[in-house]
Formats: sequence, C-alpha cells, structure tokens
Amino acid sequence: MKTLQSTLLLFLFVPLIKPAPPSQQDSRIIYDYGTDNLEETFFSQDYEDKYLDGKSTKEKETMIIVPDEKSFQLQKDESITQLPPKKENDANLRRLDFTGNLIEDIEDGTFSKLSLLEELTLAENQLLKLPVLPPKLTLFNAKYNKIKSRGIKANAFKKLNNLSFLYLDHNALESVPLNLPESLRVIHLQFNNITSITDDTFCKANDTSYIRDRIEEIRLEGNPIILGKHPNSFICLKRLPVGSYI
Repeated sequence: MKTLQSTLLLFLFVPLIKPAPPSQQDSRIIYDYGTDNLEETFFSQDYEDKYLDGKSTKEKETMIIVPDEKSFQLQKDESITQLPPKKENDANLRRLDFTGNLIEDIEDGTFSKLSLLEELTLAENQLLKLPVLPPKLTLFNAKYNKIKSRGIKANAFKKLNNLSFLYLDHNALESVPLNLPESLRVIHLQFNNITSITDDTFCKANDTSYIRDRIEEIRLEGNPIILGKHPNSFICLKRLPVGSYI
C-alpha cells in the first residue's frame, strides 16, 4: 500500500512536459562547396491544354536559377524542342545547361548577346548542327546528339581562344572538326563515325618542332579509324589519343 501511495505522489509532483514541435524544414536547398554556399531556388510553371498524340497532357517546365543570375538550367523534359525565350538579364549569364531535351535546331544568332558566357551544355538533344558559339566559352558540351561533320562550320571553334573542354562524343561526325584552338586541354570525340585524320588535325605538318603541350586527353575510341595508320598525326602530342591502334 505504501508503495502504491508513493507512486501516486511521484506522478502528482512530476511536471508534465510537452514534446517539442517538429522543426520546420527550410524550403531552400543549400549546397556547401568549401567556403561558398550556393543557394538554388526552384521555379516551376505548369502549362495546361497541351496535346500529345491526341491525349491531353500536362507539361511541366522546371528552371533552376542561381541567385547571382549567372546560371540557367532547363530540367530534362522530352517535350521541349526549342530554347526558352530570352530574358533581360541573359547578357550576364556565365553558364547555360539545356541537357536532356528534344532540341533540334538553334539559330545562329541565339547566343550572340551572351558575351560573358563561359560554359554551354547542349548534351542529350536532337541537334544536327551547331550554332555560332559565344567567344569566351571555356567549356562546350554537345555530346549525345546527331551532329554530322557538315553541321559544324570550318571556323566554328577557331576564335574560341579560351576553350579548354570540348565534348562532342556520341554523335555522327565523320571527321575531327577543323581549326581547333590551341587552348584545348580535353577533346572527347569517342563513338562517332570518324574514319580518317590528317597530319594537321592536331599538329602542324610543316613544323616538326611544334609541340601541343596543353592537350591532356583526346578520346577517339568507338570510331572506325585505326590510329596506328596515322603515326605522324600525333607527333606533337605529349600523350597518345585513346582509341584503336591495330
């Protein structure tokens, strides 16, 4: 009996404590890269009354815009066949990413006012040719398209003196693009339909002392070309291209 009374008294004097309410989650997504915090805000806009194959569908386009207004990324959406309309602050963009859509054609003047653009990604679309590219690009990625050699102008890359990374793999190129700039460090051309190269493709046939020391990697595997048949095409390189030699 005493034990029961003691237990009842204990319950009477122990203060009631309510559990703390769950903390609200911040709707912002914050990525921490060392000392920099990059906050990305997601804006979504739904488009009604779209019809595909006779059926009513709802198409959702999601844009990821970094607060400094220097980056723009269009989320993968297989219903998007053209670039979104231009905006007033486009001139300040440094990075554009249109990966994973069904974009088939881009007019030559599309990027003419993007004088500050450094990175342009058009991967995984349906492009048959390249538009005129901005002059300050350091990275251009158009892998996994349907681009043929005739879809790249002879001087498409010639004046891109800051271009370091070029990704044109998994296309339908029959030859290596002409007039590649000296600034290039990485060139990906694997899994195309390249059948031949010349002594001037990467080197200078008339200058045996010429060394192209900036190039760190050239990938040509998955092409019909046998690299071993073109030994003079690589004498200026510090590293042989990746590919088939026999």
